[in-house]
Amino acid sequence: MATDIRRPSFVERLGLGRRELRAWAMYDWANSAFMTTVIAAVFPIYYEKVAAAGLSEAAAIYRYGIATTIALAVVAVMAPPLGALADIAGAKKRLLALFQGIGIAATAGMFFIYRGDWSLALRLFVVANIGISGAFTFYDSLLPHIARKDELDQVSTAGYALGYLGGGLLLALNLLWIQKPGWFGLADSEAASRLSFLSVAGWWLLFSIPLFRRVPEPTPRGRTSGHASAGLVAASFRRVGRTFRDLRRFRQAFLMLVAFLVYNDGINTIIRMAALYGSQIGIAQGDLITALLLVQFAGIPFAFLFGRVAAWVGPKRAIFFSLGVYVVVSILGYFMRTALHFYLLSILVATVQGGSQALSRSLFAAMIPRQKSGEFFGFFAVFEKFAGIIGPLVFASMVGTTGSSRIAVLSVAAFFLAGSILLALVNVPEGERLAREAERELSANKT
Repeated sequence: MATDIRRPSFVERLGLGRRELRAWAMYDWANSAFMTTVIAAVFPIYYEKVAAAGLSEAAAIYRYGIATTIALAVVAVMAPPLGALADIAGAKKRLLALFQGIGIAATAGMFFIYRGDWSLALRLFVVANIGISGAFTFYDSLLPHIARKDELDQVSTAGYALGYLGGGLLLALNLLWIQKPGWFGLADSEAASRLSFLSVAGWWLLFSIPLFRRVPEPTPRGRTSGHASAGLVAASFRRVGRTFRDLRRFRQAFLMLVAFLVYNDGINTIIRMAALYGSQIGIAQGDLITALLLVQFAGIPFAFLFGRVAAWVGPKRAIFFSLGVYVVVSILGYFMRTALHFYLLSILVATVQGGSQALSRSLFAAMIPRQKSGEFFGFFAVFEKFAGIIGPLVFASMVGTTGSSRIAVLSVAAFFLAGSILLALVNVPEGERLAREAERELSANKT
């Protein structure tokens, strides 16, 4: 007698078959509005054209690079002890909410940036970056608790795909406001840009609700005694020291972090500096934002595709391919002259941007013990944030030294080449074996 075999639903084929997986991925939808409107598209142009009016182009981009460096350095220092605290106290979601609140408040404050307010703009930009980056640390650390090993790559890439869609939809609305302010009763494109920052804050808050309602807080690891605050803080710093020493045991995970530090530096530099670079070489604001919007929507199918590709060839090989594409982007970027060139390069970036970062996250998650995910993703955040520090700082320094953004763009290729060499040394099966052994030991010793 034949038996009916249930075919997986559409969301199951995407890797989001359970509600906690969908709720976790929706946070990418929520916070990607910040990444598109504030980091990539509207704020960099508004800063250069409006807030930094009166500053030279070199001075404006140099101060922007320094502000980025300060913000990411603050998170890099805080992430490990806060990650350990999240593990011990079972406070991943609470700390995520804290940093999200900081980021949302600073983003909403950007509504009050007017012409010449470059100092206020950069101060709010620093605080907002601390908020978004800190929240990402605890968001990422939830992944190995809700997804099985065989689900990690697909769930991670699905999150990035939803982020592309969510960030792209709000950016499309922001683009309409900026290009046609009269349609919405706005005075001009400056007022529309300021309103777009306010819309990001509301979007981020609204669509983060599913995560806080549906994703369970992982069970805290171990117990602490004594007064809650002092005991937890002291225990957190002790755990950081132990985790740092543990990295010697998890050699492959550590090597992955080093490779990620190098190549993600190049990725973040392209994300953060593309709009400023395009603006400096004479590409119109509308073309810049439209091209970045194109990246959002073109990136959706490619992010999902990378999850499938990783299942076929492994995440490491898929990341290799993406880094090769980025080398080509850096070289072609040096020769870019027109808006059409910017559009074509944007499409090329869209094919690999989400997949490369999502698979880096899931590959690292597969090589660490789940019971210490907060601590290890705290270190992941350190490497990720330093990856955001060095590149923009080098870019800004190259512009300051040579007076040319083109040479700075070409230099980014070195990050992808060096990162590929380091990634080649990572033994993924060995890293996964060590992580599973550690999980069994931690379960056996749990008190």
